[in-house]
Amino acid sequence: MLKVLLPTIMLLPVTLLSPQKFLWSNTTTHSLLIAFISLQWLTPTHYPSKNLTPWTGIDQISSPLLVLSCWLLPLMIMASQNHLQHEPLTRKRTFILALITIQPFIIMAFSATELTLFYISFEATLIPTLILITRWGSQPERLSAGIYLLFYTLASSLPLLIAILYLHTKTGSLYLPAFKLTHPTLTSSWTSLFTSLALLMAFMVKAPLYGLHLWLPKAHVEAPIAGSMLLAALLLKLGGYGIMRITPLMAPLSNHLHYPFLALALWGALMTSSICLRQTDLKSLIAYSSVSHMGLVIAASMIQTHWSFSGAMILMISHGLTSSMLFCLANTNYERTHSRILILTRGLQPLLPLMGTWWLLANLTNMALPPTTNLMAELTIMVTLFNWSTPTIILTGTTTLLTASYTLYMLLMTQRGILPTHITSIQNSSTREHLLMALHIIPLLLLILKPELISGTPL
Repeated sequence: MLKVLLPTIMLLPVTLLSPQKFLWSNTTTHSLLIAFISLQWLTPTHYPSKNLTPWTGIDQISSPLLVLSCWLLPLMIMASQNHLQHEPLTRKRTFILALITIQPFIIMAFSATELTLFYISFEATLIPTLILITRWGSQPERLSAGIYLLFYTLASSLPLLIAILYLHTKTGSLYLPAFKLTHPTLTSSWTSLFTSLALLMAFMVKAPLYGLHLWLPKAHVEAPIAGSMLLAALLLKLGGYGIMRITPLMAPLSNHLHYPFLALALWGALMTSSICLRQTDLKSLIAYSSVSHMGLVIAASMIQTHWSFSGAMILMISHGLTSSMLFCLANTNYERTHSRILILTRGLQPLLPLMGTWWLLANLTNMALPPTTNLMAELTIMVTLFNWSTPTIILTGTTTLLTASYTLYMLLMTQRGILPTHITSIQNSSTREHLLMALHIIPLLLLILKPELISGTPL
């Protein structure tokens, strides 16, 4: 654990002491090295936990998410270079520091075996994210987006803290492996119902569940590119991970608590997919598609079978890489045309043919085309849902159809059509951008060769 945490923390002095000339190259190479070191966590094991310490431990559920969070740090730094190039050195350093500060908190949240540590790191990720959105966002509405993010998260997290303290008084411990050995503490009384609701609510807002998702499109649209990548690829996964960790603790709870969440998640996937068809803003469209995909993750993790957990896990990893790549592509368009409105940025394929290839690949993975892990995940989740209740096939089937529709709509709007008259000259795509896209898509294509690395089930 420390062999990744310590180098990550040492990135802070690297950022502060690097001369201006080498600032980007130093931080990017250092964080890429950390990402490659973290790949060792994916090695399969027959033990339930590896690297177990009194506070942290890595099992099959947390290791893919940990590797994903380490992998995305260098990508976020690479993506931010262009829009920060005219800023003073201190602001560049502050920006990179904010990105690096989030990293240890996310690593601790994904590997914590103690509920208090998990809660603290879960909440601590909020502060640097808030700084990124409110300080480096592009429009005046960034402040209201920050307030939305802050109050949605805080309002849902306070009941979580109270529920954790209540669990501690009931069991005398908050050590997660110990919960598996003790008898389920929650009975079918009203108290346990409210406790379970409080435990779930914070993660439902973070994931986000349809109805509690209003902070997400605002935050995405206002955030800088690194903020959008961070939100889509990592912070939403905290919600899904929390649900997968907490639901088994509430074992004897009546299944009736799960019905409203399942219904809302599936209905939300359908609704947000249809909202995507009417979007004019590119970033907003990608943000709503995230809500739709995370709806499937919530539905799967509420069913609590091996198959559904496995499907939810694979979808979280695939969605993390795909949506992050889509935001990067949207950003490359924005940097050239200075607009996110789809009508004003169409027909770019003849000008940037290689970017057109990346757009096609990213959209095909978003549509869950074979042979991507997205397809494997969605099929696994659909089979689980169908097995749980047959009518869900109508909702999930329609969602898949709508996903394909809005993805093709996004591809055709950005790449095809007549070039708008106001675009007269355009900057060429750079090697940095192509490397960024390649580092997103290569893991996605390689993972299908050995999907058990990220399937969340012991081998």
